[in-house]
Amino acid sequence: MNVTVFGLSLVELLVLASAVVLVLARWLPPGARRPSTLAGAAALVVSATVLAVLGIRWQLLPILAGGVIALAFAAPSLLGWRAGRRARWWLALPGSVACLALVLAGATAAWALPLPVFPEPSGAYAVGTTVVQWTDPDRAEVATSRTDDKRTIVVQLWYPAQDAPPAAQRARYLGRTAREAQLVARGEADYLGLPAFVLDEPTRARTRSVPDAPVAGGGDRFPVVLFSPGLGGVRTQNTAWAEELASRGYVVAAVDHPYDSAVVTLADGRAVRTKVAATGDQAEDDRRAAGWTAVRAADLSFVLTQFGRLDRGEIPGLLSGRLDTRRAAATGHSLGGAAALQAARQDPRFAAVIDLDGFPRDPATRPFHQPVLALTHDVEPGEEPDYIPRLTQVLQLSTATGYRLTVPGTAHLTFTDAPLFMPPLPALIGSVGRTAGPRITAAATVAFLDATLRGSPGDLAATLSRYGRLTVL
Repeated sequence: MNVTVFGLSLVELLVLASAVVLVLARWLPPGARRPSTLAGAAALVVSATVLAVLGIRWQLLPILAGGVIALAFAAPSLLGWRAGRRARWWLALPGSVACLALVLAGATAAWALPLPVFPEPSGAYAVGTTVVQWTDPDRAEVATSRTDDKRTIVVQLWYPAQDAPPAAQRARYLGRTAREAQLVARGEADYLGLPAFVLDEPTRARTRSVPDAPVAGGGDRFPVVLFSPGLGGVRTQNTAWAEELASRGYVVAAVDHPYDSAVVTLADGRAVRTKVAATGDQAEDDRRAAGWTAVRAADLSFVLTQFGRLDRGEIPGLLSGRLDTRRAAATGHSLGGAAALQAARQDPRFAAVIDLDGFPRDPATRPFHQPVLALTHDVEPGEEPDYIPRLTQVLQLSTATGYRLTVPGTAHLTFTDAPLFMPPLPALIGSVGRTAGPRITAAATVAFLDATLRGSPGDLAATLSRYGRLTVL
């Protein structure tokens, strides 16, 4: 169901319009009451029937309830009863106000929590996606007490693909199956302390990529971009960004970090919940964050190693012979951005780093050689006073040029998919709108990756300056 206006599809808009007509028909001139009620009733019945087949979202229930109640009170007019039998206006007014309030509440909920519609990637390639699970035999799983438990991660890849038929089924957003999507949504809601219904719509969403689509022809070898999500985040949290990069000729690999990501569904069916929890002690929480960051950084390096094996055909996969691991970037959001910085410092195989609003957590920060792009939200005076100084200090340790770009009107979640489906509150997703955040994130990072991994000519600083306040380090 394609969302068109204010988070509502055309059929849902018809339900809304018919419910409003039924509520207001009582207050129209006498000659217009009966035809308006008949038209509203017919439209409500038809549109509700269509929704019953397609699936009714919970946001539509108050709208339907308001319309049905108004229709019940309008029955005398439809049955041709005398006007004198109608309720007095002062008795009808509270009922009309209550019905209208129900309708508006449903419309507001649909606007605030819409079905996410992912932007069409603008690059030359169609986009495919696949999910793999890899176990590192050289690392023990530190989150469990079993000595034989090795570190296992789940990785989702987005890659340049051959054009798919228009009818090809697109990938689900939060998981490979409806069950996985629901598990992830419930786990994410629990982690964030939100009611489960807030993430109902993302479980139904489809993205722009095709599962396991054939890789694009031509034999080109694609640069690789590894991504670590935020603390408690999941591998799909930056899908719009990943799909845009893949359409531009990059392979993006986003990592689910078990016991850290909100929920990770393993191949054996287990759903691993996060073990991350704050203690309230700032020093202890900083120590724990440094430990999680170190594990994530090692995960990123392991994925890069696996990419090399995949490219050489040592492990099976769609992308054998198509990966250019000499042009690899470590990227991440929030704690994942801190992990990307630490991975680059520890692993010289990474050629570039992108930190999406992440506070550095590396306790052993030393000089590193990669260029860095750090996107930060619009930090208010007095907010997080250590963030920008610490980030600047770390960026200055790079022996290559670093770029710190502060994007006006943004919040911490602006750089994720959250603006596509979360309530449009400036403190939550910024004030730049639902689509501007993902668009700016993709545009700035593509410009940086093209310059650092592909050597594209042009003035990178001038390009980045279009999107915010730039500091070149």
